[in-house]
Order: sequence, then structure tokens, then C-alpha cells
Amino acid sequence: MLKPEFLISRRQLLSIGAAGVTGTALPCFQRPVVAGSHPATARAKSVLIVMLSGGPSQLDTLDPKPEAPLEVRGEFSAISTAIPSVAVCEHLPRLASTLDRWAIVRSMAHKEHNHLLATHIALTGRPTPIPRGGSDLDRVESRNDFPNFAAALDFIRPATSGIPTGVSLPNYLIEGPLTWPGQHAGFLGTRHDPWQINHDPNDPAFQVDSLSLPKDIPGQRLVSRRQLLDQLNLNDSQLKADTRAVAFGEQQDVAFSLLTSARVAEAFRIDQEPEDCRARYGRNKFGQSLLLSRRLLEAGIPVVQATMGIVQTWDTHVDNWGRLKNTLLPQLDLGLAALMEDLQRTGLLDQTMVIVMGEFGRTPRVSTLPGQSVPGRDHWAHAYSALFAGAGIRGGQIVGETDAIAAWPVSRSWTPADVGTTIFHALGVPDDAAVLDPLNRPNHLLNGEVITPLFTGA
Repeated sequence: MLKPEFLISRRQLLSIGAAGVTGTALPCFQRPVVAGSHPATARAKSVLIVMLSGGPSQLDTLDPKPEAPLEVRGEFSAISTAIPSVAVCEHLPRLASTLDRWAIVRSMAHKEHNHLLATHIALTGRPTPIPRGGSDLDRVESRNDFPNFAAALDFIRPATSGIPTGVSLPNYLIEGPLTWPGQHAGFLGTRHDPWQINHDPNDPAFQVDSLSLPKDIPGQRLVSRRQLLDQLNLNDSQLKADTRAVAFGEQQDVAFSLLTSARVAEAFRIDQEPEDCRARYGRNKFGQSLLLSRRLLEAGIPVVQATMGIVQTWDTHVDNWGRLKNTLLPQLDLGLAALMEDLQRTGLLDQTMVIVMGEFGRTPRVSTLPGQSVPGRDHWAHAYSALFAGAGIRGGQIVGETDAIAAWPVSRSWTPADVGTTIFHALGVPDDAAVLDPLNRPNHLLNGEVITPLFTGA
């Protein structure tokens, strides 16, 4: 008979290591397949998506219109940058002085003004599926969603050696009963979900408990227990037929891989960074999230997503200029400057694509909500801006142009599908890579066009 010390339940194994892994819904009934017969040359080994949830104003950040009327241009002035004849907001001085490292796409556009639906578009490059009879106003996360970029990459190139394909931090986009779609693997199943960190890296007590074994369970014992668990599962025909058990087993696989990866565990030891380095990024949740993201990139994680603040932080219907001036823009400016300095110094910038974007922009005209006295700007997806750098992107250029009030592109517009296609292309994903959705329809992952001016010059 086996000794009790070598027995471990399926639930125990999962709880040891998967506390940070989200997603418990059923996988799709039809296992998707992928095609990829035309390999692409990879420009990048990794991608960092800096998500500005809520949608920053293009006029008050990267596409100011100083000649526009006050009710359009707002309260901020524009300052010159390292690119001749190009200006940005006065509260982004570090970005302005190093803009030769960045490319700004000013003609981002799509048609969705709802936060949840626009976030799915931004993180997957796809419209959000709306269930029959459902309303787009209450559309939340679902296992019918299209996989986000990290999850789709993990399906194409499954994670090995305990290094997850994707990590998102520092919080899941959820508010009350609403969970933002586009944050996980959708119909690909829980196995491919990005690993989710829900803890402030600026917290002195920050640690990822799910990467640490209990003191009474050394690594070799965990391996022995895992082998035993695999043998038990192999002989259990009922488990094989139970879709919930399959999803549960997939989460076990993720948990075990993470527990046995010293590189990942070491990357999360942000307390090992010198204090002067931590201060350069800003001693706040966003700055330390960027620092942690840099460490994860150094550990070899292909796709990292860092969200600034919490859900809808940039949703400035009220006090747009106060919130931008006093908190959001200074933290963004400081954190990005430190990140770019370190990526360039270590050579990581050559192989890492950095994208800074929200799910949309904000209205050209200032407005005041009913019952409010401090003005702001509302949602606007018809024209907004995004930053790109690294992995062969030519810095010091502006891609696209908007009209005199930053309301509409007057040059070619680019969509989140084009951003996703650019990401996959840069990572060397084959042009014909595709998956089957729950309705058995093929979906090409590269469903837009590569934003070629980023690499060739506008």
C-alpha cells in the first residue's frame, strides 16, 4: 500500500500552485486546430502591452491641437519633442525628450465606444461576440470570447520549461458584476489562459504565493506526487470524459510548470531591485508594475501585459485635466522613461516590442456630465493614439494624422486587428495560422494588416 505522505488530491495539487491562474469555465466542445505552413521571420522575442484602461484622451497626451478652440484643446499646453515639428502634452516631458525612441500612431480607430466591448477588441483584435438575444451593454467575459494575443500565441507555441507564455498584472479588469472580456483564452480553454497577478508590486509584502511550495513539500516530493497523480488520472475513464475534469487537469499542468520554474519565481522577487532603481520607475502601483514587467521579460516570458491603475482608470468623464496632471501623466511619463532606459541599456529593446494603448480615445469637445461641475471628455473610438517601440520599429516618427480637432483620421486609419497582426508577425507567427471557434469556423490569427510604416518609416 502507498504511504499517505505520497498521496495528494487533485484539488490539493491545484491549490498549491494555481492560486494566481484564473478561469474555471468549460473548454469548448471542439478542440481548435491551427494551421501554419508559411513561417514568418521573427523580429521580436517578446511583447509588452501597457494597457491604459478607460481610454486616454489623444488631445491631452500624444495628439495635441494647440490651435484649436479652448473647448477642444482643453487646459494643457503642448511642448516640443525630440522629433522636429512634433508636440506632445506638457505633462509628458521625459517622453518628449526621448521621442526619437518611439513611434506614435495617431490614426488608431474602430467603431466600439463601450468599455467592455472595446477592451475585447483591443486585446484580441476581434469584435466581441454578442449572444443571441443579449445586449452589448451588459456583455461580459465569456468562454465564447476570442483568445487574447498571449493565449493565441500559447496555443500556437505551447509554453515549455515552466515559462508561461503570458502574464498580466497587477489586476484583473473587473468591477462589481462586470468582468471585462478579452482577458483570457476564451474558447481555447483554461490551459492557454495568461497567468494573472492580482497584487500591487509596490506593496512591501508583495509576493506570489502560488510560486512557493509549502515548507513540508520539497520539490522532489512534488514531482513524485505529480507522477502518481498522472498514473491515477490515466486509468480513470470517467475523468477523461468529464469536460470539467479536463479543464481542471489543464490548470494542474500550468500550476506544476510554474512551481518547478526557478526563473519565473526569481523574476517576481522585485524586492531584490536596488531602491534607486525602484524609485526611477516611481514608487506607485503602475511604476512598479513596469519594473516587474521588465523582470518578466528578462526571464523569457513572451507576452506581458501591464495595466495602469485599475479598471477604467483613464475614464475621465469628470476632472479630466486634474486627474491627468496630478497622477496619471506624471506616473506614465516617469515609468515609461525608466523602462525604456533599462530596455535599451540591456539590449532587450532590440527584441522586445512595447505597445502603450487604451481601448479608445476621448471626445474632441469638452463636456460636463449632468450633476457634475468639473468637466471632462467622453468615449471616442473614431480616432486615438498609441505608442510603439522596439523590435525593429523605427523611432522618431508619427504614423497617421487626424483632423484639426483630433476627431477623425485624415490619413489611413489602423485598427486593433492591425495591432494584433503586427504583434503576431513580429513574433514570427505564420501568416496562415488559424483556429476553429466554437461554431467550427476557421479564424486567421493575423486578421488585419501589419502596420508596415512602423518598420519602414511613415
